[in-house]
Amino acid sequence: MLRSINAVISNRHPVVWRLSLQPDLFPFVKLLKAMMKKFASMLLRGTALSLVLALSSSYAFSQDAPAKKIKDHRTAPELFFLQEGDVPNSYLLLPPPPDGASITFLNDQARYSWGKTQRNTERGAQAFRDARVEGNGVPMAFSEAFGVNIDEQTAPEILKLIVGMREDAGDLGTREAKNYYNRQRPFSFYEEDTCNPEQQQELSTNGSYPSGHTSIGWATALVLAEINPERQNEILKRGYEMGESRVICGYHFQSDVDAGRITGAVTVARLHADPAFQAQLAKAKAEFKNLKKAGKVAAGTPVPTPTTTD
Repeated sequence: MLRSINAVISNRHPVVWRLSLQPDLFPFVKLLKAMMKKFASMLLRGTALSLVLALSSSYAFSQDAPAKKIKDHRTAPELFFLQEGDVPNSYLLLPPPPDGASITFLNDQARYSWGKTQRNTERGAQAFRDARVEGNGVPMAFSEAFGVNIDEQTAPEILKLIVGMREDAGDLGTREAKNYYNRQRPFSFYEEDTCNPEQQQELSTNGSYPSGHTSIGWATALVLAEINPERQNEILKRGYEMGESRVICGYHFQSDVDAGRITGAVTVARLHADPAFQAQLAKAKAEFKNLKKAGKVAAGTPVPTPTTTD
């Protein structure tokens, strides 16, 4: 608009130029130009005012908006080795959760029904225990399969490693997909209780896809199997079971669990490029060698080729 107004004022507008060639229309052209100048001035003042108001509003919003809460190694180094952005983006990595009309969702429904049949069994009791990942819950869950207690007294370096990577897998590894899809959890979808109703309120505000507990369990299993290859079968089976426990309890659909194993694996791959994780892993392996030499590790299945903890 301002370009057209300037053309009128400077006689470059074709219509105004033709009018200015007629002497009897000079007064009209002069008046038109004066009006255009005044209008342009008002328009510029209005544009400037609008810009000032917009900038002021943006500044005020930026001042009032709460700062993004950081949750990674910078604020909880005892639970994270990594920072946000270090782990592959789970939203970009994973396909969307299955559509309600898909074959995959029919399997989700079938597995949910299967899970409910397991709750009043010993397997159901294990699923209830597997939900406790806070504190030393994960090391305790893996101690039997690993072949030695993973605790402060027996294996403090292995304990520090496993607890220290927990939320890299459980939170950072799943965060983007969980936040984007915010998938409804099965207990909420079916309006039924889980194996532990106490946790339902907390979990109902957190997306179901992918499963963070499964990601923790599978990532932990991969790392512990690297430390103790002779018990890799027992360790990996236990990690797999931690994911199935989420289905049994009704916390997750099977497709959430399947996706959680992927995020757990890619998190471990990224952790192996982190110097702090590598340093702690070396300490854990050295500690394990000493435990094994002392005869404190339960026997496993010998592997035919040398390993880093022989």
